[in-house]
Amino acid sequence: MLQGLNHLTLATGDLDRSFAFYVDLLGCRPRVRWARGAYLTLGDLWLCLSCDPPRPARDYSHVAFGIPPEQFSALCARLRAAGVVEWKTNSSEGDSFYLKDPDGHQLEIHAGDLESRLASLREVPYEGLTWFD
Repeated sequence: MLQGLNHLTLATGDLDRSFAFYVDLLGCRPRVRWARGAYLTLGDLWLCLSCDPPRPARDYSHVAFGIPPEQFSALCARLRAAGVVEWKTNSSEGDSFYLKDPDGHQLEIHAGDLESRLASLREVPYEGLTWFD
């Protein structure tokens, strides 16, 4: 039986640039690095950077990272000062900052969790919403 997310792998065309982005800007912890990749951690997340031609999503698919609400504004200011590309404006519950990594992968920094999202849906449900618990 599946237990949850094991790891996330993102293709990168420039390992040095992506390594610096994820470690220096986003705060991932480097674990190992080799000629064509690196393993990083962020909380319980195991992130792999792999040297392959990146093909970022062109739809709403993205990776969302959590942040404590009291740290949200400072990180967003630091990311904007670093010149990251923003790809969307937040329109849902909780503070969110949508940015692209150096290879164009769509990311989100979100100050909230599933419980806060579910609470907001109790107040303002999505069209066609069905509850299972």
